Amino acid sequence: MTKTATGKAAAISSPKALAYVDAHRDAFLDDLKAFVRIPSVSTMPEHRADVKRAAEWVAAQLREMGMEHVRLIYPIKDGHPLVSADWLHAESRPTVLLYGHYDVQPAEPLEEWSQPDPFEPVIRNENLYARGAVDDKGQALALLKALESLLRTDGALPVNVRVLIEGEEEFGGASIEKYVREHPDEIPCDVVLVADTEMPAPGVPAITYGLRGILYTEIVAKGA
Repeated sequence: MTKTATGKAAAISSPKALAYVDAHRDAFLDDLKAFVRIPSVSTMPEHRADVKRAAEWVAAQLREMGMEHVRLIYPIKDGHPLVSADWLHAESRPTVLLYGHYDVQPAEPLEEWSQPDPFEPVIRNENLYARGAVDDKGQALALLKALESLLRTDGALPVNVRVLIEGEEEFGGASIEKYVREHPDEIPCDVVLVADTEMPAPGVPAITYGLRGILYTEIVAKGA
């Protein structure tokens, strides 16, 4: 649902976009496989080039589908880039900011995986297994593919959309925090949709209204 210029609620539905999703299911799945194959482990310096490659992969997807002002942003000189884009042609409609992250946790310990390479996707029982498939490349890509489906079929989006995908969610998010604090004028929006939560089952979405954060420590103790 969204609101028209008069403030009345109006339903948003695009049968053509839904048909596009069905017709391109295999292609979307191939894109997800390509995305998770990039070992974008943000906490490990040896994967720094892979993290940037993942950011560039996201940017390429956005450009190809027709999003505008696509760019990589480096709020912190040695940080990982944010990927930003927008489409702002829905006059008198609200603006939605889509958030997700392209970085992933380390895959270690490798011996606990049931597949030889955690970054090589494997499908079992209609589920795709790989590092990052759920947290958060799958969810983020689902939003991007929704945009693609609408742009390719309707030629427009039903609301104004901004996209901000970060690469440091798994170790603090210093870059996005700095960017949001220093440049709020670059991302004005009416609502933020976070693509980093859960869906209990197909057809059973969840509305997440609170997120807590975590504290992670590693303690090494030596004794006699």
